[in-house]
Amino acid sequence: MKIQILGTGCPKCKQLEANVKKALEETGKKAEIEKVTDINKIIELGVMATPALVIDGKIVCSGRIPLTKEIKKWL
Repeated sequence: MKIQILGTGCPKCKQLEANVKKALEETGKKAEIEKVTDINKIIELGVMATPALVIDGKIVCSGRIPLTKEIKKWL
């Protein structure tokens, strides 16, 4: 599983990363986590609002910080 966290490194992006790591820990799932901070790459992926979460190439959330329980459902 590949998880991408899209954002420029703001506090919201860091909170999203923490929530993703917590969800992975609670479910026992393993994933490669990539942080994408290049605004051009973010736009190429079709995201207009950050932070955003992409799992296996699919945008699952954009423009807000999802709760850990939401992330666990997507995993």
